[in-house]
Amino acid sequence: MTTGTTGTADATPLFGPESQFRAFFDDPRWALAMIRATVLEAAHPQIGTALADNSTFVTHPWRRLRNTFLSMRRMFDADPAVREREAGRLNRLHARMSGSDTRGRAYDAMDRAARAWVVATLFESAVTMCRLSGQPLGQDTMERMYAEYRAFLAALEGDAGALPEDINDFWRYFDRVVGDELENTEAARVILYRLFDHLPAPALLDGMPTLWAAGRALIGPLLGAITVASLPEPYRRKAGLPEMPGAATLMQGAYLTAGFTRFLPEGWINAETIIETLSLSPDSDDPRARTMTALRARMKRGAALIRLLTPLSGDSDPDSVPATPPSTGEGRRSAEEFFRQVLDQTGDGHLDWPDLAAMARELATRLDLDEPEETRLYDAFAAWWRELQAALDTDGDGRVSADEYATAVPSLAGPALIRVAEVLFDATDKDGSGTIDADEYRTLFRTAFHRDLATTNDTFGRSAFVGDFLSFMSGRRTNTPYDPLLADA
Repeated sequence: MTTGTTGTADATPLFGPESQFRAFFDDPRWALAMIRATVLEAAHPQIGTALADNSTFVTHPWRRLRNTFLSMRRMFDADPAVREREAGRLNRLHARMSGSDTRGRAYDAMDRAARAWVVATLFESAVTMCRLSGQPLGQDTMERMYAEYRAFLAALEGDAGALPEDINDFWRYFDRVVGDELENTEAARVILYRLFDHLPAPALLDGMPTLWAAGRALIGPLLGAITVASLPEPYRRKAGLPEMPGAATLMQGAYLTAGFTRFLPEGWINAETIIETLSLSPDSDDPRARTMTALRARMKRGAALIRLLTPLSGDSDPDSVPATPPSTGEGRRSAEEFFRQVLDQTGDGHLDWPDLAAMARELATRLDLDEPEETRLYDAFAAWWRELQAALDTDGDGRVSADEYATAVPSLAGPALIRVAEVLFDATDKDGSGTIDADEYRTLFRTAFHRDLATTNDTFGRSAFVGDFLSFMSGRRTNTPYDPLLADA
């Protein structure tokens, strides 16, 4: 099967701007469908365990959303070279994820059946999204979109044969997996109940905990109820998910309302622009950030009004106050803050290899590293993990607790971390001159960290650059240029 066209000479390509899948990228309904698809993915035992062990979706959901969205953009790009490069990156990423769950069952992110199920949930959720919003897909459109999703799986070097070739057989396959294989996994429960209840503010809206908590307290339960009501009924029964009165009506209304956006002029909603804007740091000199900063000032006045109307008491809800403990001083993070915000990337309360692998993954993704540089980066992080484990894992359980870290208060700037910084330097020094000029430095932070820096025209040598990175990782300073990479949600 070809992965470029439907097989006829004048057919519309399966990838590129005219594909059925790309038509949904700027569709607000897709936000609801993606949450639903993610729950169905997480309910698969292998995928759920891989997510729980390796994913940053709990502590860094906005970062994960952005990376997933941009990856899907690349995978459906019209240029085969862009698709191949992204497929190679994703395959290397997933090849590093394997292990076993609490029952001793092995998981492997490259498992052919598991990868096919991920694609199946995306397709089925897109079809369901259209049906629930009163715009069911016609048979021809549905078959074409199914061909696109099978081509997508093949482009990822997956086995397209793991999904039935005929769309009628697909529905039997989907029902069988839902009925026989899906479970009420920890990852699925986290997405449905914990994620929405504790969703951190995106970078541009950080610093307004009262206002954000008020909105989250309303929207979180609604999103959870909408998602549960949209899941296949056999899975809801099996997982024992509660049926809230009126949830089905609420869900239908949400999809129908989102579907009305089809009447808006083309281009009014651009998902990539929205995600990029939310990811901007308030101190960026991007014009969008300046506009949002003015909006933040108005929102802060609204937050002050909310505090006046709902004064805090001694028994106040913990969600109504900032979860971050006070810092040790101006521009400093306490050991507890640094552990939670920077080191514990997966949010499980411990530091182990998946946390450092997540840091390496984020760096490699933002810098768009080629395979040799990416491997070098992962090797440096692996060596750093061995150093940390040897110095901090006092009880020998193979991971570092927050207490073990806080008690030791170590200097993290060992030889391996220096190697990490050197990989960053080499990736930034595009001309191989051994120094980074001001333009290269600004380009690094604009491209990799979505932050614009006001720099002088000075150049940066290797030692100065490495020292800058180490001061963030070991000095626990806040508001450094590296915060958007490892600390922002």
